Amino acid sequence: MTKQIYLDYASTTPVDKAVAKEMCEYLSIDGQFGNPASNTHDFGMIAKLAVDEAREKVAQLIHADSREIVFTSGATESDNLAIKGAAFSYQNKGKHIITSNIEHKAVIDTCQYLESQGFDVTYLEADDKGQITPEQVRKAIRQDTILISIMAVNNELGTAYPLAEIGALARERKILFHVDAAQGVGKVNIDVAMMNIDLLSLSAHKIYGPKGIGALYVRRKPKIKLVPLIHGGGHEGGYRSGTLATHQIVGLGEACQLMFDKQTIFLKHVTALREIFLEKLSSLSHIIINTPLENSYPGIVNITFKGIDGEALIAFLHKMAVSMGSACNSASVEPSFVLTAIGLSQEDAHSSIRFSFGQYTTKKEVIFAAETVLESVNKLRGLSPRWQECSDV
Repeated sequence: MTKQIYLDYASTTPVDKAVAKEMCEYLSIDGQFGNPASNTHDFGMIAKLAVDEAREKVAQLIHADSREIVFTSGATESDNLAIKGAAFSYQNKGKHIITSNIEHKAVIDTCQYLESQGFDVTYLEADDKGQITPEQVRKAIRQDTILISIMAVNNELGTAYPLAEIGALARERKILFHVDAAQGVGKVNIDVAMMNIDLLSLSAHKIYGPKGIGALYVRRKPKIKLVPLIHGGGHEGGYRSGTLATHQIVGLGEACQLMFDKQTIFLKHVTALREIFLEKLSSLSHIIINTPLENSYPGIVNITFKGIDGEALIAFLHKMAVSMGSACNSASVEPSFVLTAIGLSQEDAHSSIRFSFGQYTTKKEVIFAAETVLESVNKLRGLSPRWQECSDV
């Protein structure tokens, strides 16, 4: 391989060329650059039509009504708006929130902030594959529970969650159900109506759209009330004020349309890549596949290589882009909180690598990557006193 192989699609994806082309039509003087809120001339009205069309495409991907889509700067803002907005809006009914201990930091940090504001949060403990069961949720529900927040797909493990079952529990108890679907939209089946989801966060840059744009689904029936985070102008139904970034919204809409059209083909592609990758690594001893092979998104594989320092392994894998965990924790020298939460020791967590595949990943790249990993691990183990201790056990 003459160029670096990108295997970090869970961190971000390249913008699809069709998406980029469509976005460029809404930027310059030669295109439709108007403000969607300007309704007195064609420039604004054409931009508004483009925004409305994009809203339809986002809604289509999750089986929602376009009037239920609120554009934001990304999933982090959407998570904050959903959780804080719901908590402050419904606090007269109770102050208890249920989530898991391996959610994205955008959810966990938001819940911790709410704890400082007098809310009580239950953090359900995931099992060794990162799974949360509906029974755990049921047992955690209290009279004062107002919100349940469980992600669609774990960003480090690829574990997919039983959203329909949890949604049914929430609806039965008249509790709001929020889903962080940044890693799940377009990759696992999500139907907000069938799954009784009240609030859902998504981001364009995980599905071959631009960075800096996302959306929050807010159910209309029964109507959900949220306290907004941003005031000034009353845009997006009052939920999110600010001039709409037409080009980014168009990019999100186009990305959602492409994922809607190609979801079955896409899933077959990444499933085949995972099978090839794991088969090539099957001869390697003392590894732990932290990702469940069932009930997961096949584009993410997290593996512990015992006796190996993860940073040293990444240095050996200089021809490929991989990660030791979530991009949101990249500044931390601490081991992944997700991996330690599912039972890995700090040493094993430091020995773990996340590989994530996407629509541009090829079979040839995956075979080369697996062979390089195999060779690198064996070399490092030959040099490592830690491996001698490990292999003697």
